[in-house]
Formats: sequence, structure tokens, C-alpha cells
Amino acid sequence: MNNSAEAIMDLYSIDKLMHETRQLAAKYRKTTGSTLPVTGEISRFDVAKALDLQLMDDMTLGYDAIGRGERKGLRILIKGRVIFDDSRSSPRIGQIKSDGRWDRVVMVIFDDDYLPVEMHEATSEDIESALNTKTESANKKRGAMSVAQFKIIGRLVWSNEDGLSSEIWDNHNN
Repeated sequence: MNNSAEAIMDLYSIDKLMHETRQLAAKYRKTTGSTLPVTGEISRFDVAKALDLQLMDDMTLGYDAIGRGERKGLRILIKGRVIFDDSRSSPRIGQIKSDGRWDRVVMVIFDDDYLPVEMHEATSEDIESALNTKTESANKKRGAMSVAQFKIIGRLVWSNEDGLSSEIWDNHNN
């Protein structure tokens, strides 16, 4: 097999693995009430595919991907959050270190089947400004932010209504 055929086979294999991972994570949550720690990898995969990013293998860089196309050269940090129907809390996206190692943050929101619903993007300036304003709570000092706050400061860059292939995003096929 030549390199391009191998690359296509690898991509197909990863698509299939992500499909199965979504199914497993959703079934596990519905059965046990607990979550599997797979949202980060699914987020990286979905954002890179939807926004034309090159994923980085080195997780110590402080960012997850490098932009191509309209984001060419930008260092992108990727965050993901599953919003469960039965959740009563205000979801947070976790810590965002403003250490200058990334240019933008993309947050992907998943439904309870681990399918992407929306992707929002914010610049380092937007994040820095949001973390430095309002109350000086312990969460703000650690770089934690709510999903709602991120949506306010960021911009919607993708939604499931954009018509992406159901083969890629649907985990209900057997």
C-alpha cells in the first residue's frame, strides 16, 4: 500500500474508533451514572476535523493543535464539555492557563450521546480579560470558567446544524 492509501485507512480507523468510543461512553453513563474520561480526546478529534487543525502529539506544549486555512499558524487549546440532560449544575470548562503558550481556545459542547452540538472560539485576549474582571474568586484565580461565560466572550464557529456528514458525527449507527 502507498502512503496516501495508508493515511486514508488510518483516518477511517480513527473515525470508526471515535464512533465506538462515543457509543461506549454514552452507554456507560446511562448504565452507571458515571462518566468515562474520554471527552478530551473526542474533543480534540472533532475540533481538528471540523476546523481544519493539525493535532499535536506532544501534550506538554500547552496547546492541542496548530491551525491551517483561516487559522494558519495559530496555536489552539481545545476544551470539551458534555452537557447531560439531567444535570442541574452550571457546567465549567476547567482550568485555562494563561501562560502565553496558546493563541485561541476552542470549546466544544456535546450532548449526552457525546455528539458535538456547538463549537465556540475565544482569543487569548478575550480569555485574559474575562479572567481578570468580575470577582476575584478562587476559581477565577485558577483560570476556571463556566461554559456560559465562555459562550459570552467567544464566538460560535461551528454548530451541528452546519450539515456535517452523519457518518462522521453520528454514534447511533451499528
